[in-house]
Amino acid sequence: MSEAERTIETPDDGTGEADTVPGAPAGADDGPEDGRRLGDRRVAVLAGVAALAYVLDLISKLMVVEWLEHEEPIEIFGQWLRLEAVRNGGAAFGIGEALTVVFTLIAAAVIAVIIRLAKRLYSTPWAIALGLLLGGALGNLTDRLLRSPGVLEGHVVDFIAPKYFAVFNLADSAIVCGGILIVLLSFRGLDPDGTVHGD
Repeated sequence: MSEAERTIETPDDGTGEADTVPGAPAGADDGPEDGRRLGDRRVAVLAGVAALAYVLDLISKLMVVEWLEHEEPIEIFGQWLRLEAVRNGGAAFGIGEALTVVFTLIAAAVIAVIIRLAKRLYSTPWAIALGLLLGGALGNLTDRLLRSPGVLEGHVVDFIAPKYFAVFNLADSAIVCGGILIVLLSFRGLDPDGTVHGD
């Protein structure tokens, strides 16, 4: 199929109302009000997923600091999976501990980009992926800003410790899951505005 013949398909987001509109984004054949409502729903999904990821991460870290820090690790599946409180000054999975301030600024930039991208968000899968990224970034950024040794240099609380792997937390998990979902959506050709690029 030539480039001129390529169409952009609006995905079926579960409503069973998928369309095929040449070169038009999802909701383009609706009125401005319908487009705004569709965008608002996707932003609500993003915000809900982000809030859930953030709250779960925050609560889990509070529990770990209260009950597990300075205590012996708790074995979940023998030595294969343990809960162990660790303070991490680096990025996810303990990478780059000498660059704490840099990772703090990167997390803040990621949050700003996601908020900006939300203005043209019409895809539910993208809303979920970005919500996971946003919630995870906010979770670790909270530690960077509020925990010792100081603002922008705070160490993140990690506690999930699989054998032969770095210790991590729920925010790291949300970021990784969101990133994987974005890669899968990109391979499928699905854009944040709901359009699908057909071959």
